[in-house]
Order: sequence, then C-alpha cells, then structure tokens
Amino acid sequence: MGDRYTITERVDSGGMAEVFRGVAESLQGFKKNVAIKRILPNLAKNKKFVAMFLDEAKLSLFLQHANIVQVFDIAQTQNSYFLVMEFVDGCNLKALSDRLKQRGRRVELPQAIYVMVEACKALSYAHHAENPETNEPLHIVHRDISPPNILLSKMGEVKLVDFGLAKANSQIESTDPGVVKGKFSYLSPEAASGREVDRRADIFAIGILLWEMFTGRRLFYGDTDYQTVELVRQARIPSVAALNPDVDPELEAVVRKSLARDPDDRYQEAADLGDALSQYLFSRRLKVTARDIASLVRDVQIEQARRRSLAPQDSIIDVLIQEEMAKVTSLIDGDQPAGAEGQTSLDPSSFVDTSGWTTDFGFAAEPAPAPAPAPPPPVPAVRSSFRQPPRPTPPPPMPGMAGEEEIESLQQMLEPDRTGVHDTRDTRLVVAVLILVFLVAVLSTGLILYRDQIFG
Repeated sequence: MGDRYTITERVDSGGMAEVFRGVAESLQGFKKNVAIKRILPNLAKNKKFVAMFLDEAKLSLFLQHANIVQVFDIAQTQNSYFLVMEFVDGCNLKALSDRLKQRGRRVELPQAIYVMVEACKALSYAHHAENPETNEPLHIVHRDISPPNILLSKMGEVKLVDFGLAKANSQIESTDPGVVKGKFSYLSPEAASGREVDRRADIFAIGILLWEMFTGRRLFYGDTDYQTVELVRQARIPSVAALNPDVDPELEAVVRKSLARDPDDRYQEAADLGDALSQYLFSRRLKVTARDIASLVRDVQIEQARRRSLAPQDSIIDVLIQEEMAKVTSLIDGDQPAGAEGQTSLDPSSFVDTSGWTTDFGFAAEPAPAPAPAPPPPVPAVRSSFRQPPRPTPPPPMPGMAGEEEIESLQQMLEPDRTGVHDTRDTRLVVAVLILVFLVAVLSTGLILYRDQIFG
C-alpha cells in the first residue's frame, strides 16, 4: 500500500479504544483524511481482547458498502494495534440527539425514519455478506447497534461503524457461551439472557433506536447495569403514541414488530424492516433526503467547533500519545522481521497473502516536550515500508554513569513511580547539580581558611 500516516487530532475516546483523525499520504503524494482507531494500552496487553479487535479488522476488510465505514489498513506499533478507516466528517447519532435535546427538540419523524432505513441497508448487506473467494456466507451480526455507532456525514450520509463485536464463521476466536457483549441498553432479550443471537438481534436494536428517537426517551435504562439487563429481558414496550401523538397506529405497529420479545415474531430481515419504514414515508408522501440530514449535522458541527475553541490546548500526555501513534506502521506492507515469533498478529490467510506482514516494530522513548502555550509541533509522518528501518544506535553513557535504561512503553514514560522505570537523564542532572554544589562548598571553605590564615 505504501501509505504513511500523520496524526492531526484526537476525535473520540471510550472504554476500549480511542479514535484519532489523521492524513494518509501515498508515495505519489496523494493525501486523504483517515480515522485511526487505537486499542487503549491496558487492553492491548489482553490477548483475548486483541484477538477480538483483529476479528473486527478481518471482518471489516470484507465489507464494502456505501452505508458502512470502510477499513483501509491494519497497523501496529510495539505497544498497540490500530485500524485505519474512512474518516466520516460529521457526527454520530448520539451527538445529534444530545444537541437537539439541548434545544428542546428531537429528531423529526421523517428524518428518524430515513436514518433507520439507511442503517437497515447496511445491516442487510452485512448479514448476507460472503467470503469473496469461497462465496461462503459469513453470517455477520453487528451486535452493537447503538447511537455512537451510527455516523452521519456533513453530506447527509448514514454509515455504520465498529463491527468489533460481530460474530462470523471466520472468527479467529469464538465468543464464549453466556457472555453478554454490547451496550446493555441496546441488547436484545436473547443476548441479555446469554443465548445465541442472529441477525434478528440487530433488528431489535433498530427498533430500540426508533422508539427512542420517536419519544425522546430511553427505552431500557435502569439504575444499575443489572436492572437495565432485566428490563431488556422482559422487553415490555410502552406505547409510543402515548408519548408522541404524531406517531400513528401504523408506524407504532412497525416499531412494536421490530421489538417483539420472541425473535420469530420480529421482522426476519433488516431489508423487511427497511421496506416497511420506506413504505410508510411513501404512503404519507413524506419527502426526506440526505440534504435534510446534512442540515442537522451542520448545526452539530458548529456547536462542536465552538466547544473545541474553548477547550484547553493539548496536554503533554496528548503530545506523547501522538508521538507513539506517529510510529504507526502497516501490517500489510512489511516483511516479517527476525525475532518476531510469538507476537500477536492477524491471520487472514484465507483471503490475503500474508507473506509480507510485519509484527515487530520498535518504540524508542523520546524526551517529553515541556508544556508551552503554543500548540505542539506537527507530528512527523512515518512511511510504511517493505523493510523495517534499523534502530538508531544509542549514545554512549556519560563517564562514570551506567548506560541509560530503555523506557519500553508510553505508560512507563508517564508513570515512572508506578512502573519502577525512570529516565536516568533526570538522575544525571541531579548528580551533576550535587557535584557542582559540593565543589562550590569546598572552594568556599578553602577561601575562608585562607583568609583566616592571612588576617588571623
């Protein structure tokens, strides 16, 4: 692929990963914006979570649809893993709903229906996706349909993201039986009970989103996670029309069918739910286009820009994270270096030639820049190459001092007292100051004794 990536800003962060905006530049100088999703350092040490993250990468490489965020590359530093994805310039459905709630409004019925029709198109494609080489069905289930995972571009496009909890036959590591995955408020009853799920679980999640957008309230939300899961298991659905008189019986019937407790009573295909919603718009002569969604997104972006202008500049921690992420290198382009055995890596041998994959990349610590009022200097881009560049030779130790310890991770750089790893450059400075103080003291004492002998 031959791309290099330059990180420009942090976009979002959550409990499992954080997303950065960056620029991909090809060898020919072509540039485009990308989103880089990074596993948080504490989870990067969890082999099971890394395997799940790489499952997302493997599945995402199969998916190419207008309503699904495309994945371009899988990348890695010594300390973490990354997905390089299409950057959607806009906001997610949660940000839109929060902004409208701020203004005492909610998403209008036709616009809410339009967004869910587009989401159903994405799900229908994913549910029926096949391996491009074997034509075997992948049986993908998203399992995490929720407002943050529905992106809206400033052009009014609707795109699903984050198939990290998807399950397919090609999965590297199967989901443990009985393990509940996904955001609790958007689970299906069968998922909340630890039973096997299929594409109808995604249809139930779409029903939850419809109910919430129509009413402006949360459907399943308890005081604790346990209470929330219990509410999902019971699947008692309050009347939509009682909370929003604009919802007529025909539209409420569509919502209730998608939220049936028994999967057999729901729509069996995402396309069926999408058709029912489209039919409602057409029968009521309700015109909605991407232009209507774009106007909503524009308002959210203006508000987000205002908040960013009031936010403090990047902290030193953000700068150090960007320095690490500047070392992002494609796993798809490099040769396997010697001594990389035992590294966790993706094995998509069924559809990608893996002979040139690289899994071992060095991360040499750089001195932390001092905080300054001016913004941090631009992060240098790193080019994906077919050969790993040699590590620079460390400078010789100072006379009388032991060699420098290598700071092996960003965590050790930021928390030396907790990790027990200290940068000896600080120690050298302290020792030098102490020696200087000692010499000054000796000289002063000598001068005092000399004066006493002359004048005493």
